[in-house]
Amino acid sequence: MISTGRSSIPRPEWADSSWDSTILHIDMDAFFLSVELLDQPELRGLPAVVGGKSGRSVVTSPSYEARKYGIRSAMPMSHALALYPRLAIIEPSRDKYSQASKRIMDVLHDITPNVEQLSIDEAFIDVSGARRRLGTPVQIAALIKRRVRETTGLPSTVGVAANKSVAKIASDHSKPDGLGVVPIEQTQQYLAPLPVNVIWGVGPKLHQRLMNADIHTVGEMARQDPQRMRLWLGAIGPQLVALARGEDARIVEPRQAAKSVSVEHTFERDIVDSQQLEKYLLELSYECSRRMRHDGLVAWGLSVKVKDNEFSTRTKSMSLQSPATSGAVFFQQAVPLLDALMHQRWHPVRLLGLRADRVAEPVAQQEVQESLFDVDETLQQRDASQDWYSTDQILDDVAKKFPSAAIKPATLLRHERQQRMSDG
Repeated sequence: MISTGRSSIPRPEWADSSWDSTILHIDMDAFFLSVELLDQPELRGLPAVVGGKSGRSVVTSPSYEARKYGIRSAMPMSHALALYPRLAIIEPSRDKYSQASKRIMDVLHDITPNVEQLSIDEAFIDVSGARRRLGTPVQIAALIKRRVRETTGLPSTVGVAANKSVAKIASDHSKPDGLGVVPIEQTQQYLAPLPVNVIWGVGPKLHQRLMNADIHTVGEMARQDPQRMRLWLGAIGPQLVALARGEDARIVEPRQAAKSVSVEHTFERDIVDSQQLEKYLLELSYECSRRMRHDGLVAWGLSVKVKDNEFSTRTKSMSLQSPATSGAVFFQQAVPLLDALMHQRWHPVRLLGLRADRVAEPVAQQEVQESLFDVDETLQQRDASQDWYSTDQILDDVAKKFPSAAIKPATLLRHERQQRMSDG
């Protein structure tokens, strides 16, 4: 039995074989790069990536042409350039991605309110309630692809199946710009010959264990005894067997993806001086807060990330007592996180990142302003000269009117001046 997590509606005479495959997985194709190619169409069909141009940066989104050379997301840019020296590198434009994502999700919500956004460019939707109005699931999937293309100019891939697990597999195997359909009665037949690592939860290490046990395909996993797999793999064992048999009772839960806003800096040379790291953290704090205010958001948490010269990545997080959107507040709260990370393991740092967590629209602007004065006694003074929120707003207004103006907090300007002197 294929678990769909809901009752089935009788299939009308005009319906096709997809009628009961009402879970759709929508995934944009090379999303960040596709957005950039709208403004740089001359790069279409060429090996290209989105990412920083420094050799120590990483690839954010490779084109399918670049992937043919072995270039993958999260690969160091130096490695990508070694694989293909003429690689086109496009600096990321984050505001473009947020705007495109909103238009995509608006298209999905026009189809049904049952939208579970997974990330900026990916979502599940349940179209069981939209079939009488818009047609069969495969017709709705084609409609979504067409509307997304018309609205954003971007290609997408849709998987159509009876549950989340199979819909995700179908979309993954239909890229790019495809439409994969698995009728409910063909689910096990579709899954059986696929490699076992298509199942959610089978990472590289578990995949190797299964291969060593002569379990190579989904069909071979489906034939395993669930209790035997529990003894061997623990709680995940029976889950893997169920997914291999096409059973997945998870429903689509309408919600927005958990939002965060992150910024990071990869250094040309590894940093060993903690004071220098703090200066870069200050710069990241103001950049992160600027993006937050641009989108009209506040943060309820912060995370600091460091990657050292041995490529070990560590993250430290905290919750904020009140929502914040000021660079000064971000920096004050982030410094102890950085100190804690560096005391855990001291190695030269190649990358420093700051992330605003649990991002949301403010309940009221006054609530945000109140939070700015909870940091220490100096921030509790309410006169205009010490109102960091007002200062940040002034900087934002100047930047909008004069994009090239170098108006920044004095501490940042001193940091940049010292950096130029050390580089020169």
